[in-house]
Order: sequence, then C-alpha cells, then structure tokens
Amino acid sequence: MSYEPRLHVVLYQPEIPYNTGSVGRTCVAIGAKLWLVRPLGFRVDAYHLRRAGLDYWQYLEWEVVDDWASLLERLPQDRHWYFSKKAARTYSEAEFTEGDVLVFGSESQGLPAEMLDLQTRCLRIPTRGDVRSLNLSNAVAVAGYEVLRQQGKLTTLDLSD
Repeated sequence: MSYEPRLHVVLYQPEIPYNTGSVGRTCVAIGAKLWLVRPLGFRVDAYHLRRAGLDYWQYLEWEVVDDWASLLERLPQDRHWYFSKKAARTYSEAEFTEGDVLVFGSESQGLPAEMLDLQTRCLRIPTRGDVRSLNLSNAVAVAGYEVLRQQGKLTTLDLSD
C-alpha cells in the first residue's frame, strides 16, 4: 500500500530504534513520509525498529539518506520547519501547508546549531520546566497532528477502527 505524503517527517541522526519505529507508526496514521538521515544509531532492518512500528512498518513510506546534503537535494529547504527546545516560537504559531517538512534532531543532541540559524523556521513544543523535552515520537505526533488540524484534514482520516 502506497500513499502520496501529506507532509514529510525527517529524523536527523536518530539513535533509538523504538522511537523511530513509533514515529513510523505515526507517519502511517497521518499520511507522512519518514526520512532518516544517517548516521543512525541502529540498523534499519533491526528487530527493534520493526517491533516498535508493530505491523504498520509495511505500510510506511520511508527513505534513508546518507547525509543532510542528500536530503536537501530531495526536499525543498524553504518548506522545512526545525523543532528544537531552543526555539522562541511555538509550533502552534506556525502556518503549515501540505508538503511541509518537519525536522527533528537526535534524542541526545537535538539539531545542530547551524540548522537553527533560520529562527523564523524554528519551532518548539512548550513543556513545564520540570521536563527537558518531549520524547521524540511524542513530539512528532504533536506536530504532525497540528499540521493536519490546520489543513482541515483530521476529518478525512479514517477513524472507524
């Protein structure tokens, strides 16, 4: 089963296969394509990656690219939104459009500073001070569903199951 992605989710150098598997499952649910930027902290055929995605991995549109430059050749940079706890602007202030690219950093390092230079394209998901940041898969879900909400696409998802 293949689908035309409504948006793109990029995991920049993800480290934890369970998180990536969970993000993959969310991508199937919202109709997003998942991009993984190497180096990865796991093998893409690893048992844990597929286990975390449960039986949904076969439905996922996904691709692995060797480095950031390779991704930029494939996805227009002017459509990128960079998620970071360091951003001043919240995700709910952005105006998302179909085909946007949501970029998330690795679990331990986040995104490199040079990616965060475009302050107008950097977004954060607010949390209480007691929490350093959300789990990567939770952050992707929050952002992904906000994109669909803004696009009025939530009602077109099949919620009957």
